[in-house]
Amino acid sequence: MIAGFILLLGGALAGHGQTPPSATERAAYGGLHKAAAEGTAAEIRALLASRTDPNVRDTAGRTPLHVAAFASRYEAVRALVAGGGDINALDKDRYDVITIAAVKDDVGMVRLAIELGGNPRAVTSRYDGTALIAAAHLGHAAVVQALIEAGAPLDHVNNLGWTALLEAVLLGDGGSRHVATAKALVQAGANKTMADRNGITPLEHAKRRNYQAMVVVLE
Repeated sequence: MIAGFILLLGGALAGHGQTPPSATERAAYGGLHKAAAEGTAAEIRALLASRTDPNVRDTAGRTPLHVAAFASRYEAVRALVAGGGDINALDKDRYDVITIAAVKDDVGMVRLAIELGGNPRAVTSRYDGTALIAAAHLGHAAVVQALIEAGAPLDHVNNLGWTALLEAVLLGDGGSRHVATAKALVQAGANKTMADRNGITPLEHAKRRNYQAMVVVLE
């Protein structure tokens, strides 16, 4: 029963929370949100020069920076931050640019956001997690490594009682991406003995799922 609950929860976590702008929303955008979605940095600079609020929100609480992150508009992100955009702002779902990029597996955007002042230690999402936990859950090993290098907290526990290492096992598939994620976390010094609320460690979870490659990393 526990395994079934975790499988169901894993699908729910992967499927909701972050809400990219829909096609309808993008079509209705004007001003900075439209320029951010389209990546027109020159238009962004012109709007900012006319004193447009760089942190204006849409109905979902997204700033132009959130929109640019969802669309992987690098130059738009640079222009918005240069004009006063808050790289650490949270949308209504409590996601920042770094966590949006982490979930999207956009390591370039993760690195850019950190370069521009993004906080890799920020607590984000309704799960009180971090970008590192989100990336570990999805097996985005390159993002995980970038966040580790930036000083992301290795052993932060979200409100489900899980660390990044636990999520790599519990919500992963035991395949190469999640194994590489777990290996990066362990090599960086993540605590392998931190258990979930039922007292089950990452190693024990890996053994129960017969994730042999993961077991090797965790033993």
